[in-house]
Amino acid sequence: MIAAAAGAADQEIDTAVQRYRESLQDSSPAELWVLRGEGLFREKRGPRKASLETCDFGLGAGIVKGAYARLPRYFADTGRVEDLESRLMTCMGRLQGFSAEAFPRHAPSDPDRMADLARLAAYVASESAGLKLEAPLSHPKEIEAYRVGELLFHRRAGSHDFSCATCHATQGKRIRLQRLAQLTDPKDAQRALPTWPAYSVGPGDMLTMQHWIALCYYQSRHPQLRYGSDAAIALQVFLAQHANGGVIAAPGTRR
Repeated sequence: MIAAAAGAADQEIDTAVQRYRESLQDSSPAELWVLRGEGLFREKRGPRKASLETCDFGLGAGIVKGAYARLPRYFADTGRVEDLESRLMTCMGRLQGFSAEAFPRHAPSDPDRMADLARLAAYVASESAGLKLEAPLSHPKEIEAYRVGELLFHRRAGSHDFSCATCHATQGKRIRLQRLAQLTDPKDAQRALPTWPAYSVGPGDMLTMQHWIALCYYQSRHPQLRYGSDAAIALQVFLAQHANGGVIAAPGTRR
């Protein structure tokens, strides 16, 4: 009887949280960030006074539609696997002439440098809305990144001896009533990952996938995760393989 009551209470919490999320989605200003991002994408900026309209996200120069659905992936022109944010940084450097100092070093502690990247990411991701995530895993560098990401996901570290798996590898865990996604379960991963970038109600700002991962690292008392680092990208490669097949609904909305 106690177990049944606990199960019913658990279901009530999930239902209430789902209603809350739906109400947030109905009134989310995420579309404003998408519009701002599109403006930045087309604006001639940086030392070279150029736009990002010829950036190649993997489908050819200037093709944005559907590109986010095939990220992260290996790029021959940089010789590395890149996600959406790191690819934006590559194009902003090569096309517009921005230096490394223009980009955030650590996402949670560098909000000013995060703003333009988050807006640009929201726009590019929105151009794949409704498509299924199909992140590739065929190039040796992609396979290597997956293996590194898997190790990082399960690696315990920091003052609390936590890993990503501590919170995201089993069902039924919560933080402040919110159920944590089991990111190694395709059903959960397909619901969670394709909604990033996402508008976060708390800070009233758009957060990217790398920002989300960096915040998890920070809250787990890990060393800060370098923005655009191979480690941040490898974790996304690992997670994306579990989320493949999920329908992209970015930008999403979070509390």
